[in-house]
Amino acid sequence: MCSIMGYCSKEAVRELFMKGFQQTISRGPDDSRVIDTGNGLLGFHRLSIMGLTPSGMQPFELDGSYVVCNGEIYGFQKWKDELSEKYTFQSESDCEILLPMYREYGVEMFAKLDAEFACILYDGETQEYIAARDPIGIRPLYYGYDEKDAIVFASEPKNLVDIVKEIMPFPPGHYYKDGEFICYCDIAKVEKVLSDDLETVCKNIHDKLVAGVEKRLVADAKVGFLLSGGLDSSLVCAIAAKKSEKPIRTFAIGMSEDAIDLKYAKQVADFIHSDHQEIIITKEDVLSSLETVIHLLGTYDITTIRASMGMYLICKAIHEQTDIRVLLTGEISDELFGYKYTDFAPDAAAFQKEAEKRIRELHMYDVLRADRCISVNALEARVPFGDLDFVKYVMAVDPELKLNKYGKGKYLLRHAFEGDYLPEGILWREKAAFSDAVGHSMVDYLKEYAESYYSDEAFEEKRQKYSHAQPFTKESLLYREIFEKYYPNQAKMIVDFWMPNKEWEGCNVDDPSARVLANYGDSGK
Repeated sequence: MCSIMGYCSKEAVRELFMKGFQQTISRGPDDSRVIDTGNGLLGFHRLSIMGLTPSGMQPFELDGSYVVCNGEIYGFQKWKDELSEKYTFQSESDCEILLPMYREYGVEMFAKLDAEFACILYDGETQEYIAARDPIGIRPLYYGYDEKDAIVFASEPKNLVDIVKEIMPFPPGHYYKDGEFICYCDIAKVEKVLSDDLETVCKNIHDKLVAGVEKRLVADAKVGFLLSGGLDSSLVCAIAAKKSEKPIRTFAIGMSEDAIDLKYAKQVADFIHSDHQEIIITKEDVLSSLETVIHLLGTYDITTIRASMGMYLICKAIHEQTDIRVLLTGEISDELFGYKYTDFAPDAAAFQKEAEKRIRELHMYDVLRADRCISVNALEARVPFGDLDFVKYVMAVDPELKLNKYGKGKYLLRHAFEGDYLPEGILWREKAAFSDAVGHSMVDYLKEYAESYYSDEAFEEKRQKYSHAQPFTKESLLYREIFEKYYPNQAKMIVDFWMPNKEWEGCNVDDPSARVLANYGDSGK
């Protein structure tokens, strides 16, 4: 990961900019640079992943125009070869192609990129700022307006707290130009439902996910893998193991007393012959890290915070104990293929509508969690299930095929990888939520702590202070109060709590954990 920031005003105060920018130096600890464009400030904290030499340092400049980008541009060499006929490149960095591409294609270039990215570009010719974000929002970008209505962009909300009035997430799949946010790709929208039969669909799912993993193995820095033992991360690891010449490095985490997934992660690691490491955490580790995690996340969402406890601690251990710089993860599978609660979808149209909603909101939940927990530990996240070609294809598959009519959730994904990728018991194992699978005790400890923190009377009184996303349990109130300590009056950055669709029969629950659903069954075993 890297960190970018742009204060788009001649009146930008450098001291104020620097104070905000320094908040995210852990995203890019290798080098830092701030330049004055003549019409504002651009800043870049670098984590060296591609093109490790100093020539890969940003901002990149071309004839008075500048760009900073936090991203990975896949297949960039093809663009570089094409553009080399007119432009001279100084580095091996993938992001150096952006200014030449902008010169050739203007803002149309964003729709051409196969990338996880957020960028801020200063056009020296027109003296205007342009910003853009990838279609899923895998790379973070936020914005707000200062007291004089100048726009400020930054990788994280903590960069902007003392500069702007209201912090908002930059909408994924949009670019900003001439004061407007313009959609260049709504990846959740399906123009035409595919008529492919089940076997064709599964073959395409297999081939496209393999391609998504393969392109994310390319890095000049060392790559590792988070392995929970669940289907999604296990598939990513299994594919990578097949594509790698030497054993991949995998990491799993669990509570000291009841880690559900550690044994499954070990089974996968043994099967794919990975170099595997377990990280064991305790109640004290979890509770002592809670405030840190909420601060780094910039959210009060229950699910996101619960799932972040284990992810933050495993990434912290990887950072402290290894020389890994890139981590592949299993996020975004659930939104595409279904959760436990989508088994309750009343019909295919409802399933598809829910998937579209979740994909559009991902940047506020699971994707946010992965980005912050990994980047705060000076690592880079790569998300194969978020491959643009893969997401577009799965979203367009007939939702009738995606409904759980098979007696097993995510049937299409499981069927697609039957064979020698994973042990049968892993491939067909029921899903357990990551926050629960780290150990049911972890969530129970958090809930118990919150219960002891507030009396019933104090809970009722304190929760009434909030109108947007009003806390509805003592746990959610605790998280909200910590959030407000660091991000006062900025709750609208998150649209609401991530919860099952309460309109569906069987889903009107008061806890986001799949453990409370009637169909949880064998998931926690």
